[in-house]
Amino acid sequence: MVTTSQKLVISGYYGFRNSGDEAVLKSILTALEEESHRSNVTIEPIVLSGDPESTTSMYGVRSVHRMRLKEVREAIKESDGLISGGGSLLQDATGLKSIPYYLGVIKLAQWLKKPTFIYAQGIGPVNRKMFNPMIRSVFKACNYVSVRDEQSAEYLRGLGLQWNQIHVVPDPVMGLPLPEANAEEISSVGLNAQGASVHTKLPVIGVSVRFWESDRKELTAIAAGLKKLCSKKAVHLRFMPFHLPIDEQASRFVMEMLGDLGNKGSEVSITKDLTDPQLMLQEVSNCDVVIGMRLHSLIYAASQYVPPVGISYDPKIDQFMLRLDSETVGSTDALDGDKLAKTVANLLDQRSQWLKEHEEGITELKQEAKVPAQQIIKYLCRKG
Repeated sequence: MVTTSQKLVISGYYGFRNSGDEAVLKSILTALEEESHRSNVTIEPIVLSGDPESTTSMYGVRSVHRMRLKEVREAIKESDGLISGGGSLLQDATGLKSIPYYLGVIKLAQWLKKPTFIYAQGIGPVNRKMFNPMIRSVFKACNYVSVRDEQSAEYLRGLGLQWNQIHVVPDPVMGLPLPEANAEEISSVGLNAQGASVHTKLPVIGVSVRFWESDRKELTAIAAGLKKLCSKKAVHLRFMPFHLPIDEQASRFVMEMLGDLGNKGSEVSITKDLTDPQLMLQEVSNCDVVIGMRLHSLIYAASQYVPPVGISYDPKIDQFMLRLDSETVGSTDALDGDKLAKTVANLLDQRSQWLKEHEEGITELKQEAKVPAQQIIKYLCRKG
């Protein structure tokens, strides 16, 4: 059987030092590679990135700058198709530019007569109705559409897409593997608030925070909850900034409110300049519980069978927790520190029971996360 080569342009929020989005890219690349080994097709990715040199260095793939239209057009023109995803690309909560940009890239590929694939995206929130006809037009012309939650599917159905045109799949990061080499050495050492090395055998509580509320009341409540937890149990609080440098600032904001917990037997540390998604995944796998505001901190945790405690700033957090038959501990505008402490303490005490209840479902999600790659490779094989 002759092996054919197919070039695929991959569009998303890559090259911005956001561990969650980098994990999406790594997951897509890994799933495509694994599936191509089962087929007579070799995938040559071309990634649109905000930092092409970094993307090429990290993943060993060709990359072009996402904002250089001529380079983007040439990459798409020479390709055999375009993947858009995953993550929350089509939303207007953070500004008006995201939706036109990502739709524009897809539309450009369609104008160039290239097949287009939507890979496990979370659609919305789309608060401005002017975007609806644009999304409908572009998505109806796609060759494959998959979204990561039922709410995104319902939104697209409301625009007129047929139910059988949309596949609901888990976030691709559910299928991200741990790094192969030296995994046991990657996260044995942390840094405490003063930058000194920390070795610990205490239960490890991963903490992923971000700035959201202008008065920082959510971070104040998290700090109160963590202090309450440490008054009951000796733990190691491991802060994990997912989007650098802003999440490190948020982490240190909480760490300062915690003060010195050493007299209570607890430890506090923070990961340093960690952008490689698999190394961050290794960090999460070493935790006993993960408290997360960032969606992908919760996805990382679930994928490693670590109980996640979600704090919602966006419906996507609630939607993911529902997929685990769970709910968030609270939202950024209404978070009870005592409830947070109690929830984490209970999960530490009942971790084996949590695993018993969730292991089978999580394993299924990890397998289903590979479906978009399988469908895309299948399409390319038929086309070839």
